[in-house]
Amino acid sequence: MKKTIMIIGGGLLQDPVIQTAKKMGLQVIVTDYNPNAIGMRHADIPIVMSTRDIEGSVRVAKAQNNITPIHGVLTVGTDASMTVAAVANALNLPGIKFEDAEAATNKIKMRKRFHEHGVLCPRFYPVWSIADAKKACNKLGFPVVIKPSDNMGARGVTRIGTKNEIADAFQFAKSASPSGELLIEEYMEGPELSIDAVVFNGEITITGVADRIIEYPPYFVETGHTMPSHLPAEIQENACEAMRKGIRALGITHGFAKGDIKITKCGPKIGELAARLSGGFMSAYTYPLATGVDLMRAAVEIALGQEPGNLDPVMNRVSIERAIITTPGIVKSITGLEEALQIPGIEEIFMNVQPGDKIVIPRSNVEKAGHIIAVGNTLAEAEAAVARCREVLSIELFEATELSQETINIAAREKLKKTCYVCKNCDGKDCPSGVPGMGGAGTGASFRRNVESLRNYKINTRLIHGVTAPDTSTSFFGINLSFPVMAAPITGTMTNMGGAMDELDYNRAVIDGCLQAGTIAFVGDGATPNKYKIGLQAIGEADGMGVPIFKPRSDNRELIKRLRAAEKVHSVAMGMDIDAVVFKTMALKNQPVGPKSFDDLKALISMTEYPFILKGIMNVRDAVMAVEVGAHGIVISNHGGRVLDEMVGSMDVLEEIAAAVKGHIKIIIDGGFRTGVDILKALALGADAVLIGRPIAIAAVGMGAAAVSYYLNGLRRDLEQAMILTGCNGISDITSDVVRKINGKTLTYV
Repeated sequence: MKKTIMIIGGGLLQDPVIQTAKKMGLQVIVTDYNPNAIGMRHADIPIVMSTRDIEGSVRVAKAQNNITPIHGVLTVGTDASMTVAAVANALNLPGIKFEDAEAATNKIKMRKRFHEHGVLCPRFYPVWSIADAKKACNKLGFPVVIKPSDNMGARGVTRIGTKNEIADAFQFAKSASPSGELLIEEYMEGPELSIDAVVFNGEITITGVADRIIEYPPYFVETGHTMPSHLPAEIQENACEAMRKGIRALGITHGFAKGDIKITKCGPKIGELAARLSGGFMSAYTYPLATGVDLMRAAVEIALGQEPGNLDPVMNRVSIERAIITTPGIVKSITGLEEALQIPGIEEIFMNVQPGDKIVIPRSNVEKAGHIIAVGNTLAEAEAAVARCREVLSIELFEATELSQETINIAAREKLKKTCYVCKNCDGKDCPSGVPGMGGAGTGASFRRNVESLRNYKINTRLIHGVTAPDTSTSFFGINLSFPVMAAPITGTMTNMGGAMDELDYNRAVIDGCLQAGTIAFVGDGATPNKYKIGLQAIGEADGMGVPIFKPRSDNRELIKRLRAAEKVHSVAMGMDIDAVVFKTMALKNQPVGPKSFDDLKALISMTEYPFILKGIMNVRDAVMAVEVGAHGIVISNHGGRVLDEMVGSMDVLEEIAAAVKGHIKIIIDGGFRTGVDILKALALGADAVLIGRPIAIAAVGMGAAAVSYYLNGLRRDLEQAMILTGCNGISDITSDVVRKINGKTLTYV
């Protein structure tokens, strides 16, 4: 019977150990929050679970262990040591104590352990506030380094040289910390080494010493490393001895360790020491290429409680990793990749970007465009291969003037694959997917009906006037908007968009793009129980400038929890899409939803002082009841045609709803709106604002916030043109006489 190993994390850095375990004949369980991660595709048993969710990982490990006994657990290249230890402890597998894994993860607890055991490390102070930070700087003296205690990859790490830099550096570190816990430590001058070690039954074997290249001050971006180190042997041995002391201080008696060691004038000091093998392509790529040692196999053996095979190098070559960093911009194309891989000495090229992605000047190790792995008999030989690779590999960026709807669509089409064809006319006629996906429910008739109902109305121009620069601005619950259009709530970048974009990045792109265009975004709840937290995090980062819409969960306590969370980030308003009572993705995730009674809604709305919006209203009866239960706004919507086939279009019911409740409640509408003329039609028939979904989603996936802003600004200019052609100087001038309805071939005034 096959043995089974559980690997925490299914990303690029974990994939080599996943594939190694499979080659060893093991059954491989992989957990990752991203179901489309490369390692998840190679797993025998993929389980969707965040590497940071310790309790959840233990829960699924216990459940799977009852089906398939698990014989070992490990991770490489990511900060999941606490999760690994918790699973190992729960299943009585080889590993270390949870408290030791915690000390090897939290930088404050780590340094306290080092001080207790006489291990050299920088002097430091924990900080929670700006006041703490200023006190720490005064005690340590400049320069100092501020960093999160609980993150990796140099996220949020900054060198502070003067007191004027404290506030910005503090905010940068705070934004990168899951807990908000920071530390400030003395800045250490000198070269830096990255060291890997394996530990079996207390015996420590150093398995790699590399020179780290750190650039882009005041940040600490690793732009590459060189294996083996070129520092004198005595200095390397002193650093390795410091590493051994650190391993013993942290209680790592079985497993792995990765250390960043600074060579200072006072001797080697440990910057960080983690209970795992290194990321940055060292343990999986450069060390095996330089030495011939299969460290991934050794990692699996140790996780299973077996003594590792031969760890002595069988060759002596130079292997290097060098980051690909370009000027900032939006990627237009990447060429020369296949040719570059044919260059002697080039072993691997890993690209982190694709067409449509935004490249920034890196401030951490996760913001690089890619990585080149090269090998040679000498450092000069390996460097020459990298130089040749850079000549061949080309990342072309869009010029600022090249941003257009066409380029946005090209980029989005590339990322969305076939979950959305990014059609020239987004009307549902050629939509390739249903639900889940970007399409409509059933035959898609309700999706198509939204667009068809808009086409039943035509514009009646008014051209004798003096309007040349119409004012499109309006207000929304006290917030000034540049025009009455906002982003509709969309979630499920994994489920509905095939993993085209990270959920948080998507929300940030939509919210930031809307703000840049002078408006705001609605964000969704989603079927996954904690999905609402992602949208609220993005709203919180934008100082509350957004509106969360929650699913009508059967348990009202779940809804109250969401209302309180929305209040905590000071959202503009909040609401519920009451039409999601039979939504397919909710059923797929076993999330119970159901209709809300008059009393349910009245009670829920009374629990918050924030404006409350009911989304999914499609008749006068429900609109009147929305007023009576105390709602402040309604969204006339058939959910983009995604909940029920053969519904009428939202424009089919706007007039009669507006006639009944206009002036008593804010009227918003969505469904098929694509142009400024479409917006004019809705405003003329009584809507106060319009929500737009799919086109904004396409822009966000295509080129991020810049594309969302570009699309919305174009839409606003389109509305201005329509207002000029109808003689409307402001939004209040847009009245029903500028619209005609077509019945058959006859034009009739509305």
